[in-house]
Amino acid sequence: MEQYTVEQAANLLGLHVKTVRAYVRDGRLKAAKIGKQYRIARADLEAFTGLSLTPSTARRQAEASAVVHVDGIDRGTMDRVSIMVLSSLGGRPTGAHAQFVYDEEHGRLKVVILGDLETTAQVLRLIDALIGQ
Repeated sequence: MEQYTVEQAANLLGLHVKTVRAYVRDGRLKAAKIGKQYRIARADLEAFTGLSLTPSTARRQAEASAVVHVDGIDRGTMDRVSIMVLSSLGGRPTGAHAQFVYDEEHGRLKVVILGDLETTAQVLRLIDALIGQ
């Protein structure tokens, strides 16, 4: 039996992850809780949407993760990079995420990016432009 995560179901439906979670919590979309995450059976997703999720309607998905290390960066530049990256991800339904770790003593920034291929590429280009390399 094929099952989807909430994020995968949101991508298939073109909805925000929070919307799908709300449907699950409200009981409108049947899901099983496994650990801390929900899993949605393909049959339940098809019943919810009224559509058949055949390979032609289910989109192929690819995700990327990237870790960017930047040395010699001051606090102001780090703040600017983090604000710009996070605001660029703000309205995306893809579930893309970025996390920042800054070592002020050594002027080092680490950025971890998780998301679809295009969003990850856009974030990498944005960081490159902001740090001026």
